[in-house]
Amino acid sequence: MPQLTDEDVTEDTGPAPAAPGARAAVPPAAVPPAVPHASPAERPGTWMTPEEYGASRATLWTGAVVLVTDPDGRVLVQSVDYRPDRLLPGGAVDAGEAPAAAAAREVYEELGVEGRYPRGLAVDWIPADAPGMPPGMGFPGEILYVFDGGTWTRDRIESVRLPAQEITAVHFAEPAELPALMDAGDARRALSALRARINGGGAALLEDGRPTTPTALDRLGVLRSPRGALHGTWHPGPVPAHVTTRDPAGWLFAPDGRVLLLVARATGAAHLPPPTAGRTAGALPLGYRYADQGAHPRTAARIVALPPGPDPAYARLLATPEQVRELSDWGPAGHEELAAVHTARAHLALPAPPRTPPTELPAEGCHW
Repeated sequence: MPQLTDEDVTEDTGPAPAAPGARAAVPPAAVPPAVPHASPAERPGTWMTPEEYGASRATLWTGAVVLVTDPDGRVLVQSVDYRPDRLLPGGAVDAGEAPAAAAAREVYEELGVEGRYPRGLAVDWIPADAPGMPPGMGFPGEILYVFDGGTWTRDRIESVRLPAQEITAVHFAEPAELPALMDAGDARRALSALRARINGGGAALLEDGRPTTPTALDRLGVLRSPRGALHGTWHPGPVPAHVTTRDPAGWLFAPDGRVLLLVARATGAAHLPPPTAGRTAGALPLGYRYADQGAHPRTAARIVALPPGPDPAYARLLATPEQVRELSDWGPAGHEELAAVHTARAHLALPAPPRTPPTELPAEGCHW
């Protein structure tokens, strides 16, 4: 960073004496003499006046938006009267306003819902040449904060009140629908922020919607295709003998309490593995989901060993049970299944895992 000139530094006198007991930031002998009223090209070193330094700094807009989901994991987007694509709630940060305060103000102005959103999901740098900006706007680039609005209950959603103008409707969209509904950069940003929320590893730093340090979920493009949908009712215990079974899946626990998750590299679709995906111990029937005229059984077990990846088209990750559910569309019965998973984990004497970013397992397999 360039040094600012000090008006007390002159060619004749040198730097002003320091106050008694003060420590000089730079030894006097190392301070180059300033040339009064000289042009920047004539002054030695990197010294600049405050005015010159201020003029050299980049000018950027600042904005704040809020990412809200419903209990089914769909994202709240708004229709507005001034552009065809949809937006997350939010807007410009006013002069002297903190970004989190701007986020709360915008949500209240646009949706009539009061709240505080102190948790950041992402900070995005949007370049001045981002597509879609009218030339006459003089867009200089923007720093945009994405805050976590959390999961809104049905009552909170029903309390939304739209203003007389600007916001014409709100919708809850599947994450995979966002690229078709939003501007490309807005959709990238929303999906990156949603992955950051699922990761639980802190706010993501983005450049035009793309993470500067991609996680496994980012690299695999999770949520860019429809989440695995399985609704229906949850039933504990084994499947009755007279009921047709379909697509058995396993909650296979690693020693740290996380479970195995498969992600298709081509589509980013995530789903539970079959119960035979690895060598296991302590297997027990967890229950089954009854849907599509059949039972979809679930087995819980500890993984003892994982063989080399049989299909390179799939990545194998370890994730918390909550992350698995958030990456799936299981409807209200997902809560009951998740409760059964935690009961099985405790029965297997395994710890409750903290939320950390899912980690990809090596293709050559592993042993525990």
